[in-house]
Amino acid sequence: MARVELIMPKMGESVSEATIISWSKNVGDMLEMDETIVEIATDKVDSEVPSTHEGKLVEMLFEADDVVQVGEPFAILETEGGEDSTAAKTTSAPVKEETVKRVEAPVATVITTITNTGDRFYSPLVRSMASEEGIEMTELETIPGSGKEGRVTKSDMVSYLKNRGTAQVTAPVKTETPKTAPATKTVEAPKHTPVNIPNTGGTEIVEMDRMRKLISAHMTMSKQTSAHITSFVEADMTNIVNWRNSVKAGFKEREGQNITFTPIIIQALAQSVKDFPMINVSVDGTTIHIHKNVNIGMAAALPDGNLIVPVIKECQNKNLVGITKAVNDLAVRARGGKLKPDDIQGGTITMTNVGTFGNLMGTPIINQPQVAILACGIIKKKPVVLETAEGDVIAIRHMMFLSLSYDHRVVDGALGGQFVRRVADYLEQFDTNTIV
Repeated sequence: MARVELIMPKMGESVSEATIISWSKNVGDMLEMDETIVEIATDKVDSEVPSTHEGKLVEMLFEADDVVQVGEPFAILETEGGEDSTAAKTTSAPVKEETVKRVEAPVATVITTITNTGDRFYSPLVRSMASEEGIEMTELETIPGSGKEGRVTKSDMVSYLKNRGTAQVTAPVKTETPKTAPATKTVEAPKHTPVNIPNTGGTEIVEMDRMRKLISAHMTMSKQTSAHITSFVEADMTNIVNWRNSVKAGFKEREGQNITFTPIIIQALAQSVKDFPMINVSVDGTTIHIHKNVNIGMAAALPDGNLIVPVIKECQNKNLVGITKAVNDLAVRARGGKLKPDDIQGGTITMTNVGTFGNLMGTPIINQPQVAILACGIIKKKPVVLETAEGDVIAIRHMMFLSLSYDHRVVDGALGGQFVRRVADYLEQFDTNTIV
C-alpha cells in the first residue's frame, strides 16, 4: 500500500487559492480516477476537483470554509500499487523535501495563520487577506466591520489595507518595538453604524449567499474606488434588426445555435476600442495599464439571481461568427455552473445587456480594475425624424439606448462621450451584406 497526497491544482491565471465548499467523500470512502472529491470556490466560480489517483480517502487535511493554496496538499489517499507506487514516492521524496523547504521557508516569514477565535467570525477570504498582509490576530480584531454583527468584509479589508499602507509609507522607518503599533491604528476605516430596521410583523431575515456577499463587496469597492460618470447615446438598430431576421434561421440550421444582438454589439465595442485605446485600460494607483488585447466581459444573470461576468478573450482577432460562438458557449456554461476560473479572468472592458429585462437604459457600476462598462437597453420601435434629400420625414425605427459608465479619474467626458458615440456609429453603419 502507498499513501498519495492530492494537490490543489492550478485553476487559472492569477488564481492562487481556493475555498473548500464541501467534501464529496468521507474518510474511508473509495475513489476512482477522476471522481470528484471536493467542491471549491475561487472568487466567483465554483468548481469540482477530481481525484488524480484511485484509492481510499484516509485523511482530509482541510475542512469546509478553509482556504487552500494552489500546489498545497488537501487530502491523502491510500492506493494499491505496491512497489511501483512506493518506488515513485521514495524516488520523489528528496525532491519533495527540497521543494517544501524552498517554498515554505519564505512564506513563514510573511504569512500569519489566522483562525477564528472568540466571538467574532472571520470569513476564509478575510483570514487569507490578513495572512498575506502579515496582519496578526490582535491587529485584525481592531478593524471595524461593516458586515452582519460587525463582521469584517472584503471591502473593510481593502479600505483598511489602503490606509494601513499609506500610514506605513509616510511613517518613519518601522522598528521592532511595540511603540510603532499606534501609528498603524491611527488610520482606520469608518465605523459601521447598525441600521435600525423596524419590525413590521411580516419580515423574513435571510443571510446573503457566498456569491451575493462577493458581489456586494466588489460593487461597494468599485464605487469607493472610481469616480463614476455616465454618458448616453441612442443608436438606430433598424438595419441590424432586419439583417438578423434574414439570417437567423439559416445560421441556426447550419451552426446549431442562435445569433443574437449581443455579439454584434460586442464586435462594435471591440472596433471602437481600437479607435480609442485609452478606454481599454486599468488603473493601479497613479499608473495606467494600457491593454493591447480587447477582452470583453459579458455580464450574465444566473438562474439564482446572482451575476457573473465571463470574458471573451482577444475580440479584436475574432470575426462575428467567432464572437457569436464564444458568447453562446460562455452563456450556456454560465447558466449551467460550468465556467472555469480562466473564463472570468483578464477582462479589460465590460458590456451588460439591461434590455434583456425590458429596461430602456441603465447606469452600470464599473467592474474593477477596468475603467468602463457599456450598458445596452431594449431595442424598441419609435417614431424618429430622418433627414433625407427630399426633406425631413418621420419613420418608425428600431432604437436602442447605449450608456457608458466610466472612471473619471482617467477617462474625461470627451473621451467617454466620443467612445460611446463611436459604438453607436459602428452599429448604425453595420454592413447588411455580412455573411455568417
